[in-house]
Amino acid sequence: MKLSTEVQVKPSPWKIDYDTKLMTMGSCFAEVVGNQLFESKFQVLPSLFGTVFNPYSIAKLVKMSASDTLPHVGHYVRADGSLFFHYDFHSSVYSDISLEDLDGKIRRNLFQTKQYLQATDVLVLTLGTAFVYRYLKTNEFVTNCHKTPGKEFTKELLSLETLRATMDELLKILATLNPRMRVVLTVSPVRHTRDTLPLNQVSKSVLRLLCHELEERYDHVVYFPAYEIMLDELRDYRFYEPDLIHPDSVATDHIFRTFLKAYLDADTHDTLKEWHQVVQMLNHKPKHGYSAEYQRHLTQTLERLRGLKARLMVEKEIEEIGLILKNHYS
Repeated sequence: MKLSTEVQVKPSPWKIDYDTKLMTMGSCFAEVVGNQLFESKFQVLPSLFGTVFNPYSIAKLVKMSASDTLPHVGHYVRADGSLFFHYDFHSSVYSDISLEDLDGKIRRNLFQTKQYLQATDVLVLTLGTAFVYRYLKTNEFVTNCHKTPGKEFTKELLSLETLRATMDELLKILATLNPRMRVVLTVSPVRHTRDTLPLNQVSKSVLRLLCHELEERYDHVVYFPAYEIMLDELRDYRFYEPDLIHPDSVATDHIFRTFLKAYLDADTHDTLKEWHQVVQMLNHKPKHGYSAEYQRHLTQTLERLRGLKARLMVEKEIEEIGLILKNHYS
């Protein structure tokens, strides 16, 4: 008996394995996926931009990185007297020292991002909203308002035509930086209630149509239906956090498993399954302190980790168990 309408996801003709270098970028859902990939021992290059909700801002930041463009001098802002931000970057990119210190951090992030993108095999790009904010003093769209009074901005819904041109430029830049890169597009299942639910649906609809068009036009671009899985297959509030907006861990785990099923080959699936078994062993807590029984458990875990060493980066876990054995059983 089926208890939900399942979203059918076709297996990808190309696969991700443990040698694949991945990068996630975009809305907060991109960070969730990135963390899950990292915890599963995949090679995940960090996004240094933090949360970026709209496609225009993502493209702007990538363009700055690729072209070595300096940040807009008119978009630096001082908040609460001692914190320094930039309107084109998330609040996680800040300084509590000076504008010069923040400028240095931003330049390093842009330079590193260019290096990461040149090494990335698969970029998972999550789009959150088609709404953007225009900073009236510079008449430019910004990424984050940093709690500046709303009267200094206007809110606009980007048209499909504008977003199409924006994404075409972004994909052209990425292809120039790294011709072998594949792009997986997703629409974030997190609803933007500040836009109101009706306008959130308008925004998501524009993004979904944009992804459909891009997938149709570019051979190296595919769409993964995280949005559809959340809203259709998991259409029940028991799959949400208490705020009734963000997917809970059960939902994100299900979406992530569906992603892995579509993109991993059989050997990588087997390795991942083995890693999950070892994770359970690592999470085991001794019932009776550092007993002989727990020593046997640690030794068995260490053997399993050494068996995975040729395939996964488990040196840290091996070192940690080695220290426990040395400190408590030598």
